[in-house]
Amino acid sequence: QVKLVESGGGLVQPGGSLTLSCTASGRDISRFGMGWFRQAPGREREPVAAINWDGSQTVYSDSVKGRFTASKDNTKNTAYLQMNTLKLEDTAAYYCAPDQIPFRRVVLVTANFGPWGPGTQVTVSS
Repeated sequence: QVKLVESGGGLVQPGGSLTLSCTASGRDISRFGMGWFRQAPGREREPVAAINWDGSQTVYSDSVKGRFTASKDNTKNTAYLQMNTLKLEDTAAYYCAPDQIPFRRVVLVTANFGPWGPGTQVTVSS
């Protein structure tokens, strides 16, 4: 059974940066793409970024394109989300999840990913 743990969230001022990490255990994620999602209070969980199994393909939502960068280190079984130029509207709980099918191109479809980690809170506030 795969277990995911996100870390790196916190409180940051607008314009600041954070790097989230997602470490997997119980599954070798080198064969799987990884997705990043966020959920603000009262809103549905939305996909923001994904990276394919070998890191050669990334995809981003329009709201974070050019500011967020997804990466993964298969030797550490860990995925990362570098978040720059953070905005107030980036405030949310952030989650990671592996693609459910190995070796495929990733698309920002929430149903393609799972199971989920417990999440890490990102709060952007002045």
